[in-house]
Amino acid sequence: MKTAILGPAQRAEALARMAERELDILVVGAGVVGAGTALDAATRGLSTGLVEARDWASGTSSRSSKLIHGGLRYLEMLDFALVREALKERGLLLERLAPHLVKPVPFLYPLQHKGWERWYAGTGVALYDTMSISSGHGRGLPHHRHLSHKRALQVAPCLKKDALVGALQYYDAQMDDARYVATMVRTAAAYDAQVANRARVVGFLREGERVVGARVQDVEGGGEYEIRARQVVNATGVWTDDTQRLIGERGQFHVRASKGIHLVVPKDRIHSTTGLILRTEKSVLFVIPWGRHWIVGTTDTDWNLDKAHPAASSADIDYLLEHVNAVLATPLTRDDVEGVYAGLRPLLAGESDATSKLSREHTVAHPVPGLVVVAGGKYTTYRVMAKDAVDEAVHGLDQRVAESVTEDIPLVGAEGYRALWNARARIAARTGLHVARIEHLLNRYGSLAEELLELVVADPSLGEPLAAADDYLRAEAVYACTHEGARHLDDVLTRRTRISIETFDRGTRSAREVAELIAPALGWERDQIEKEITHYQKRVEAERESQRQPDDLTADAARLGAPDIVPL
Repeated sequence: MKTAILGPAQRAEALARMAERELDILVVGAGVVGAGTALDAATRGLSTGLVEARDWASGTSSRSSKLIHGGLRYLEMLDFALVREALKERGLLLERLAPHLVKPVPFLYPLQHKGWERWYAGTGVALYDTMSISSGHGRGLPHHRHLSHKRALQVAPCLKKDALVGALQYYDAQMDDARYVATMVRTAAAYDAQVANRARVVGFLREGERVVGARVQDVEGGGEYEIRARQVVNATGVWTDDTQRLIGERGQFHVRASKGIHLVVPKDRIHSTTGLILRTEKSVLFVIPWGRHWIVGTTDTDWNLDKAHPAASSADIDYLLEHVNAVLATPLTRDDVEGVYAGLRPLLAGESDATSKLSREHTVAHPVPGLVVVAGGKYTTYRVMAKDAVDEAVHGLDQRVAESVTEDIPLVGAEGYRALWNARARIAARTGLHVARIEHLLNRYGSLAEELLELVVADPSLGEPLAAADDYLRAEAVYACTHEGARHLDDVLTRRTRISIETFDRGTRSAREVAELIAPALGWERDQIEKEITHYQKRVEAERESQRQPDDLTADAARLGAPDIVPL
């Protein structure tokens, strides 16, 4: 398998090639499900295209809680099938498909009642572990354990002494969601899928009742392409209903958007060696380790406003701070918050008005000949959703097609990762970089870290950290554009790195350095560099203003004060 490079030239070539001849499968939407669908189709030997209106994972798939988990709370709802499926997928990701990107993470569940709660919660966690092991892919995670009041406070000194009578500790897994999707897109491209971001579907091609392709606008270049395909897969998440309207057909199901917001705070604000999971009156609240930070989330509220840029209001932030501070000995304040992000879950519309009770199952439908729709589900089970979508599309191909093989297809960077991890001290000595830098690269790129190190050899200045975001090397900004499809400053600061939520300035102090670093790779003149910086600053200010507003309506209006895409 070749290693796919997704630079500007490859994007232009992919659009041209998709328009040259009829594809077997065209996937619309490059979130985790769309990227997974493209990979599934390509690895079955089908000619495959993938188009995305904005950037890879620019919607829901970059704004999650960044957890790969079985859904412990779904056991309480007696949804055993969903939990079993998700635990199997968690194990596959940890052990085989993406060990460089998916990592174990411990969580502490404080107990507040003596006797019955330890039995009740302990039985659930024990069942969770048992189901994980029985899936055949759960032996890599430590087993849960019961902790006394004293031991729990040793593990998590941040907790108020009277906030618990004891605790349970168990393990799940986490990843950088946007990085995971970008890596999966590269993997699909390595298996000959043609992929293009900033390529918006503006209409579908029809022959009678049948959908035979899509009209795709090159958002960057301004041209329009007719891409013909024997089957089109709509994997647009919370935009599912909008995409369906382009064919003038009422969908067989509807997708509702549920907003979840997260806060990012520095590591030193919460003194703990473990993540936390806390009950709220509506759902659960996570405090998740995230490098030199913590992620606190999430909310779960209905959202009917702008889907591209869901806004976090002041009320949302207060809700999270109030609930996490209920158990913290040293409360968090607004001044502790480095970053805030909001995302929308695509939930299948049901009878309940409470979004927290809508289905997390997924659905696949074939509403008209030539068009498959996949929606709902959880990030963790994206591979199953993708398989089901391609299975449905295959029914319309009228030919024998191989079964899905993605259970055995590691993402690029996985092969050789463990060997390089074992050799990280030698790599550090060879490159002159600190071993912590090598670990950082290996856990973000796996064996593809060698490609970044080659950039540093060619230009040693790229081995220096970014001045205002020193977790990241200068080489990572360049690599984002030359190899990972980043087209704009926002793509680099928000998704290829997480500078936009990991610094108190939200990335504004890094904007000029990064823009000037990536300009040669993207062919920018001075005028475009200035446009990109100005656009990014306006976006950050609009987000800050939205977070000062009291409710969703005013927050949405403030966020829409910044433009979406920078014209080239």
